[in-house]
Amino acid sequence: MIDLSPLRSVLYLPANRPSAIARARTLPADAVILDLEDAVQPDAKAAARAAAVAAAQYGGWDGKRLFLRANGIGTPWHAADLAAAQGAGFAGVVVPKVDTAAQAQAVVAGAGGRPVLAMIETPAAVLGAAAIAAVPGIAALVAGMADLAKALQCGADPERRPLLYSLSAIVLAARAAGIACFDGVCTEYRNETAFLAEAAQGRLLGFDGKTLIHPSQVAPCNRVFSPSPAELEHAHAQIAAYEAALAQGRGVATLDGQMIEVLHVEQARRLLARAG
Repeated sequence: MIDLSPLRSVLYLPANRPSAIARARTLPADAVILDLEDAVQPDAKAAARAAAVAAAQYGGWDGKRLFLRANGIGTPWHAADLAAAQGAGFAGVVVPKVDTAAQAQAVVAGAGGRPVLAMIETPAAVLGAAAIAAVPGIAALVAGMADLAKALQCGADPERRPLLYSLSAIVLAARAAGIACFDGVCTEYRNETAFLAEAAQGRLLGFDGKTLIHPSQVAPCNRVFSPSPAELEHAHAQIAAYEAALAQGRGVATLDGQMIEVLHVEQARRLLARAG
């Protein structure tokens, strides 16, 4: 299974916007999702799909992962979208509103072996997240908080308190299955303070990265989801302290008054690998 956990910034783009696609090639986003769903009107779906395939084949993505967001299960465009995502240049397909493991299995079968990123956007999906994540072929879970908030009928809150259970459930399901997970979008793309707070919360909860709706969010997202110099220094210090303890015949070390065990060393090495 492809490992998507190193991805920090995952930018949505309308598949039928050539200028946006051209600009995205120059951005430092780790991944781009060409969107055929919400961003495209029904009468433009076929043309947008063709444009997405052409953009993937043209290339020039400079190491970025390129995904196609299909229209939802049961829509007239779903099967053709899954087929298009199997074309050259796409790293996988993003599928909205995957509510059950059975739906996840059907999507994986339709994707023809391409990795599937399942969007968790409904109460049923949150409750079934662990079963969805466990389906072979599901490479990541993607939080879809706007639709979920609507379904939950919860109030708006800059700290996302009504959604914290659901966000944590998505992370827990992904970690149990050993796959990646990505936080939902922040719609306040002109408010960098709000974005930074939401991204920091997402990282604190355990998400690997965050989905984005505007190019201005890419750089701050990369900063938030990258280890800071202080974190890297601490990780190196933890490893050094533990190795020194092992050399002295001890299985536990101390650093700045804190006990360092093998689990801390594993976390430190994971952090350094992510920085690399």
